Formats: sequence, C-alpha cells, structure tokens
Amino acid sequence: MKMNIEIECTPEEARRAVGLPDLTPIHDRYVAMMIEAMPGLGDGAMQPEMIETMMRGWQPMGEAGMAFWKRMFDGATQTGKTGG
Repeated sequence: MKMNIEIECTPEEARRAVGLPDLTPIHDRYVAMMIEAMPGLGDGAMQPEMIETMMRGWQPMGEAGMAFWKRMFDGATQTGKTGG
C-alpha cells in the first residue's frame, strides 16, 4: 500500500511545525556584515585573504574544491586580459 500526504505551507510554517529555531536575526546580521565588508557595497575593506578564507568554509570538497575555483577564476582573468 502506498500513501501520499501533501501539506501545503510556507517555509516558515514548516520550520515551526518541526520545531526548528528562527535564525532570521542571525542571517540578517551575517548578510549586513558581508555587505558592509565588501568593497563598493559598504565602507569595509575586505582583503583577498578574507574572501579566500570565507570561500574555503563554503567548499564542500575542501582543498580540491578550492583548487577548482582558483583554476576557474585564474582562467577567467587570463581570458579577460588577452581579450577573449
């Protein structure tokens, strides 16, 4: 026997239903800090090392993923320098 149950609700309602905490204030603060730190968006001066450290935390494959992104960005900047 196969049974399907469909529940229509918003993500907020689903979060509350399963008892997950509301992380909206933390998310909003994090986004505000990132915008503030980005050159051209806020008053901050985010250094390339800071961006690299931040991206390392986002990489699911660790060093292999970071190496992939570095090669991709290096290739893109080389293409831009040569004009195509």
